[in-house]
Amino acid sequence: MNQALGRHQDLGVAYTGIPSLEELRASPGYPRPADLEKGPIGVIECVQEIPCNPCELACRQGAIVVGEPITNLPRFEAERCTGCGLCISICPGQAIFLVHLHYSAEESLVTFPFEYLPLPVVGSRVPAVDRAGTVVCQATVIKVQTSRSFDRTAVVTIAIRNRRNGSSAVHRRAGTRCQPQDMPPPWP
Repeated sequence: MNQALGRHQDLGVAYTGIPSLEELRASPGYPRPADLEKGPIGVIECVQEIPCNPCELACRQGAIVVGEPITNLPRFEAERCTGCGLCISICPGQAIFLVHLHYSAEESLVTFPFEYLPLPVVGSRVPAVDRAGTVVCQATVIKVQTSRSFDRTAVVTIAIRNRRNGSSAVHRRAGTRCQPQDMPPPWP
């Protein structure tokens, strides 16, 4: 990780381009810790007021509300979320993913948008990264979904092994670089 970024990443999206934990927790789209315990649930990491509402339109359960004006941050109503994931590929900012902390006693799942080629292969081991791109653990690709309705954005699900104490690297995860270790990253 870039040392300057590491020193300042807690300053937030305006300074680093990466939302700080404080910004995320203050966001109306971020679920409460108790909600994360319930099963597959959406996490919306949208912290900038921009004119955008595709997530609200995609959610058939009414779990995401932008309302008026269209620059409102999306408000997440966790009790309505079914974990369907329709909001994931529709978000132009790739700010929405699903978390299932208790998929099994051994693993947690993270489902997120993926716009690189080649697509990861189900069963492959990939590095899971945090918001700054730092590898936090290895993960296994569980599912890769592609659909015309996703508008060329694949939806990938990875399994992350829980630690002995039951916690998971999912708590630090926002992005995942789903590429074999020997493949160069898609950026310079």
